[in-house]
Amino acid sequence: MGASAVSETEIGRRDVAAGREKSQRLGLAGFWRERLDLALVAVALSGLAIGGVLWWHGAEAGWVWTLATLPVLAALLVQIVGSLRRGDVGLDIVAALSMSAALLFGEPLAGNVVALMYAGGQLLEAYAQGRARREMSALLGRVAFTAMRYRDGGLEEVATAELRQGDRLLIRTGDVLPVDGHVAAGAAVLDLSALTGESLPQTLERGMEALSGATLVGAPFDLIASRPVAESTYAGIVRLVEQAQASKAPMARLADRYAIGFLVLTLAIAGAAWLLSGDPIRALAVLVVATPCPLILAVPVAIISGISKSARKGALVKDGGVLEALARIRIAVLDKTGTVTQGRPTIIGIRAVNGFSPDKVLGLAASLDQASAHVVATSLIKAASEAGLALLPPTEIAETPGKGIEGKVGERRVAIGGGGYVGRRSTGGDADALAADAPPGTLMVAVAADGLLAGVILLQDQLRDDARETLETLRRAGVERIVLASGDVGEIARAVGASLGVDAVLGDLTPEGKVAVIRDEERAGPVMMVGDGVNDAPALAAASVGVAMGARGAAASSEAAGVVLLVDALEPLAKALASARRTRMIALQSVFVGLGLSVLGMLVAAFGYLPPVQGALFQEAIDIVVILNALRALR
Repeated sequence: MGASAVSETEIGRRDVAAGREKSQRLGLAGFWRERLDLALVAVALSGLAIGGVLWWHGAEAGWVWTLATLPVLAALLVQIVGSLRRGDVGLDIVAALSMSAALLFGEPLAGNVVALMYAGGQLLEAYAQGRARREMSALLGRVAFTAMRYRDGGLEEVATAELRQGDRLLIRTGDVLPVDGHVAAGAAVLDLSALTGESLPQTLERGMEALSGATLVGAPFDLIASRPVAESTYAGIVRLVEQAQASKAPMARLADRYAIGFLVLTLAIAGAAWLLSGDPIRALAVLVVATPCPLILAVPVAIISGISKSARKGALVKDGGVLEALARIRIAVLDKTGTVTQGRPTIIGIRAVNGFSPDKVLGLAASLDQASAHVVATSLIKAASEAGLALLPPTEIAETPGKGIEGKVGERRVAIGGGGYVGRRSTGGDADALAADAPPGTLMVAVAADGLLAGVILLQDQLRDDARETLETLRRAGVERIVLASGDVGEIARAVGASLGVDAVLGDLTPEGKVAVIRDEERAGPVMMVGDGVNDAPALAAASVGVAMGARGAAASSEAAGVVLLVDALEPLAKALASARRTRMIALQSVFVGLGLSVLGMLVAAFGYLPPVQGALFQEAIDIVVILNALRALR
């Protein structure tokens, strides 16, 4: 095996292993954090109970409450040091000050109550974040590491990283599909719930596309791999989920900045209360009421909940910053082919020449296209399957992206693609001339066998079934302007735009032209670009939010986008947009309500009407309310 092959295998292995390793790390860290939080809650609660019993019987209880507070304070100080090293300054400092001040001023009961409330709040936050991450963690845990590949008339078990385009695989009942491919033999009954949230299995007939990450719940079937594992849908999803879980939203960073201001305000009120009253207990009460602040709890929980909900609905948002940007979108720019249209052209005619029959032309093209990831491949394979044609496994594959593919089908050397690509590899006629009278918007695929032109296949694209409804939903969700931007000729683009009722239609656009459209539209507000191909990647990267049709779209567009649709439909986009707006509203609601109540409680405490112990209970009630409110983003 050459150096390049080894490199590709290693890259594939790392991509496949990344999800499971990430899931294990998150699970282990969550396990130990939960155990630590439980232990601290137990210590604080036990100290409060034992001290209460001693106090009830007239014995000295302060030393018990002090001992119960110290472990929580020590754990908090370790956490604060780690945060400061990372450059994060938050209101955990106020929690440490309030516990320390309570012990210093001879109020150990207040310190114990604060310790219990703080440890309890940490445990509640960990639970909330764990629940919010559930769907994404489930995605990370479903990675296949081996596959059964046909080789030399038999089967061999190989690492999925070694799979290549065109390999024929046996998928057994219960297996998770390791790569994207086409059903070669049998019918595939697949559970797609981990990808789409759809609870009912889906049946795929021969020739239909099956995506990696699905689970086979029916009888075994054969799969022809259409791309290596590192380029397959599920490997891309794993990478995107890792990014989403590691992200820190701008809204959360903004919360950090608010936290610094709130810390200053807290110390100012506490200092003023002490200075004007001469009573340090009032300052302690103010610190207790501000511990911990709902600001640092509610925002991360809401953001993670929103990302998790969108993933469950079939739209993977890469990080919290994208979720926030999505909530502010006012303009949508849509590509045409594969986005508002099905991207799976329907055959409208086959013109055979040089002694070939239409069925023979289709059979050769569909057989070779079993090894291609091109959007036309699925249409040709499906049409051949419906016509009852027997497809042969392709070998010696060589594909030129965007141009065509060649290889052996049986004993024949076959080439399919555009007229120029096939024309350079064949004689016996001009493919473009055969399709000269085709209707506008027709796609022509030329087919040659053993250096002789066999014929051309004519196809046309159709609108997605959910295109009109989705655009109406986007408008109801707050999108004020929708633009159709297409690389197709203006006449075709205008016809599609008119049927959809968009606000503007632009055709004959190059990738650079689409970027220019994004720049122009951004003058009126944040812009969302939706596309599926390599030519859309620059515009996806330039937009405020790029949305890629990831189920069948190009890897380049998925990498450039901030949102990847995991299913071949537009409906999840509308749901993600509505979810993003609701998540942002819930996060801001939690922040301002929580901060408002905290400030009110601090003022009451500063005037002596809220003692430290009651203040701690009041603040904990606020924390519980805002965290539970933030979890509404999951619903």
